Amino acid sequence: MAELDTSSGGGHKKGSGVKKAKKLSTRVDLTPMVDLGFLLITFFIFTTTLSQPSTMKLNMPKDDVDPKDLTPIKESGALTILMGKNDQVYYYLGIDPNKLQSSSYSKIRDVILTKKKSTPPDDLFITIKPDEDATYENAVAMLDEMKIDAIDHYALDKPSDAEMKDVHATEQANGIK
Repeated sequence: MAELDTSSGGGHKKGSGVKKAKKLSTRVDLTPMVDLGFLLITFFIFTTTLSQPSTMKLNMPKDDVDPKDLTPIKESGALTILMGKNDQVYYYLGIDPNKLQSSSYSKIRDVILTKKKSTPPDDLFITIKPDEDATYENAVAMLDEMKIDAIDHYALDKPSDAEMKDVHATEQANGIK
């Protein structure tokens, strides 16, 4: 609310019979403005939608698996990617882990795209197997790579003992500790 202050002296005369108007000062009370500001802030906080976290849909297999429910994979279309420690990636084509090859995350896209071009779309299946030494960031990067390269058929699995033995032997040969 605004109010007028009439207390300042204004009865000063100049000359005879001349009346001078009183000087009035104004004072504005900002309390209602502050209340309105807080009401608007509260309104906008309650009516805004917070950003929703974006997640990737991941279908997990059942724990009890029947051999008849498994989808057969052709050896010519299989690619297995093993993730080791220190940002190392290993892969082999087909189903023989003894043909393990080493790569890096920057070069694995070329391997995937080459396999995709040389394999019919229905036969291509990529299995991603992170080691216990692989980082979560690397596993997410590999899943993102599947999305970027438009790979429809892929799975996340645990590496077998034979695969881990080959990975550890390759890491020791390359001097990775």
